[in-house]
Amino acid sequence: MLTAYIKAAMRKAEYEILSDDNTFYGEIPGFEGVYANAETLEDCRDELEEVLEEWVLFRISRNLPLPTVEGLELKIREVA
Repeated sequence: MLTAYIKAAMRKAEYEILSDDNTFYGEIPGFEGVYANAETLEDCRDELEEVLEEWVLFRISRNLPLPTVEGLELKIREVA
């Protein structure tokens, strides 16, 4: 489920080339603070995915809500 969620979020990623230094910038709408900047598009994608994974794990560790992506929800459930 986590892998499917991350893949779905990455499909929403948007990229642009920054005019001041010709590096690639990427972000995922709806995922505040999840962004990356790198020399190549491939490196930018890799970095963005790593930032997304860390962001998801941080939010889970703090019991914070996560956005629904393509109908996928990650919810923290209390285990008895």
